[in-house]
Amino acid sequence: MMRQVTGFVASHTATRAGDARVTLAGELDHTTAPQVREAVAACMAERLTSLRLDLSGVGFCDCSGLSVLLETRLCVLLAGADLVVTGIGAQLARLISLIGADGILAEGRVRADSLLARSE
Repeated sequence: MMRQVTGFVASHTATRAGDARVTLAGELDHTTAPQVREAVAACMAERLTSLRLDLSGVGFCDCSGLSVLLETRLCVLLAGADLVVTGIGAQLARLISLIGADGILAEGRVRADSLLARSE
C-alpha cells in the first residue's frame, strides 16, 4: 500500500514470513508523521518478527518526524520484533546526533531482546 500527501510517500509491505518493510520518501514532519504511524500500524497488525525501516528517500526530518521514528522503534521492539533501519541521510543523522540518540536510532538491526536486556 502507498499513500502520498504533499510530496511525502509512506509505503509498507508485509510477508507471510513475518517480515515487513516501511519505505519513506520526502519531508518527514508534523504533517506527514501520521502517515508513518499508519504504515507501521498496518505492518504491526501482521504479527511481524522484523520491520525494515528504509529512510533513504527522506530528504528532511524535523523534531516531529524524529519523534515518530523513535515511537516506531519502541513500538516494534516492545512487540517483540526486530528493527532494521537503513538509509539515514546526513540531515537526519545530524538531528539524531544533536539530541544524543546516536545509539538509540542508528542504521542496522536492533534485536527485540536487546530492549529487554536493558530494562533488567
